Amino acid sequence: MFNGNTLRDAVLSGANNISNNRKAVDDLNVFPVPDGDTGTNMSMTMGNAVRELEKLEGAAAGKVAQVNASALLRGARGNSGVITSLLFRGFQKGIGDDEYITAQNFAASLKAGVEGAYKAVMKPTEGTILTVARVASEKAEEALAAGGDFMAVFDAALAGAREALEETPELLPTLKKAGVVDAGGKGFVIILEGMRSVFADGVIVKSASSETESETQTDENRNAAGEFEGDITFTYCTEFIVNRDKDCQKQPQELRSYLESIGDCVVVVDDDEIIKVHVHTDHPGNAIENGITFGSLVHLKIENMRDQHERAKHDAKEASKKPAKSADLKKTIKAVEITKPVGFVSVCAGEGVKALFSDLGVDNIVSGGQTMNPSTDDILGAIEGCPAQTVFVLPNNKNIIMAAEQAIPISTRKVIVLHTRTIPQGIAAMLAFSEDAGDDENAIAMQKAAEKIATGQVTFAARDSDFDGHKIKEGEIMALTGGKIAYVGEEVDKVAMKLAGKMIKKSSEFVTVIYGEGITDADAQEFEQQLNEKYGDSVEITFINGGQPVYYYIISVE
Repeated sequence: MFNGNTLRDAVLSGANNISNNRKAVDDLNVFPVPDGDTGTNMSMTMGNAVRELEKLEGAAAGKVAQVNASALLRGARGNSGVITSLLFRGFQKGIGDDEYITAQNFAASLKAGVEGAYKAVMKPTEGTILTVARVASEKAEEALAAGGDFMAVFDAALAGAREALEETPELLPTLKKAGVVDAGGKGFVIILEGMRSVFADGVIVKSASSETESETQTDENRNAAGEFEGDITFTYCTEFIVNRDKDCQKQPQELRSYLESIGDCVVVVDDDEIIKVHVHTDHPGNAIENGITFGSLVHLKIENMRDQHERAKHDAKEASKKPAKSADLKKTIKAVEITKPVGFVSVCAGEGVKALFSDLGVDNIVSGGQTMNPSTDDILGAIEGCPAQTVFVLPNNKNIIMAAEQAIPISTRKVIVLHTRTIPQGIAAMLAFSEDAGDDENAIAMQKAAEKIATGQVTFAARDSDFDGHKIKEGEIMALTGGKIAYVGEEVDKVAMKLAGKMIKKSSEFVTVIYGEGITDADAQEFEQQLNEKYGDSVEITFINGGQPVYYYIISVE
């Protein structure tokens, strides 16, 4: 068994190991489209926990697991990052309040993490990180049943993960054709290897960089939710976790009701073992005393928001006096007063696209999209900055949906995440909203509207690949429709015309083309003329300067 300090060091070592190897994991991505990159997303997710864990000293293993789980949940980026956070949330459930991490609770942790990850994925695919983690869990349980100590159980899990990773190409033909293993699975193995260095040898894998991932992002790729201003009604932001007393008959809803009577921005999330509490109040002592009646308190934090606000304004004023550097950029998130029933948050990139969503009624924009996966915390900040009781979230990218959904249980608002996978789907969803309909009715109508939109995209190949029957070279122009490669060519306009021809049917009525970075107004006008000459008599064609990165053109047909 190992104490909390050792578990903390093991997680730090795992985080450093994935950070050091993120490029190698990124390179395993077989799809040639520029993307969020698995290694980078996992590294940035783990990096979010590093900052919190480094503050802990002498804490029990259970507390370390809780702090780690919370930090990973909020910092999760992309699907791979979210799944990683869910796997480590299993440590919180498996270890509970234990002082030490043992063979027994480690095996339980892996099992709980795998169960949570599989439940979170709508259509689990074998041959991915899910398979690797599941086999690791199964091998750990086998070793435990055989009487193994902690290292025997951990080594069995790691060996199982490595074995499963090598088998992923047999489960996913695209991996086998490309001659690589699954990127997410590889990342998970790398994290476990970093952790083993501490458990077996007492050595923390050193970070190859002196800065964390979030500090070294360029301004272009930074995923900040933005700054949300609002009146501070209550002074103290109070947070704590209740380790529930098993003999206590009171229900968490009673604690929520009390906190709502003394403050706002109340979040009460519970399971069988803990109650996680967040409240803004002028009487933090009262909140704490009431919380104690449910069990013992850990992770107690009280912050003066008025003081923070003044310091933030001072820092912003000072920062404005000098050129901004990436390390100087900080995100200020404040919950605002609820003044309306419904609001909207959209994830997108490009000034024109952002303006379009704003014109459609979106309250807050999270900068992000392909290659720029915002974290759960980024999305949560935008939600809390929305002055609405119910907030609809439009991820507009399949790799952001899971991160958005992780914000649901920790938000003070009612959050509805629509599964919009493209910008046109997000636009269609907004157009389908009705002020006269209820939340559930709107959610159904908006999702249906999004699914009716056919989307095509023209971009460039980020890497050499042999995918979907196409031999692709880095830098070639690709047309995508329905998430699959339709055409590959050398010239943007020719590929775009072929894509439009594939998408426009006899029944089509409207075609919208959003052009992005790298496309001049003259380029767009020439493409528009070509489309009108061929299809102008049968469909209505609209061009919009979106300014989005990655995609030269985004085409929607309805």
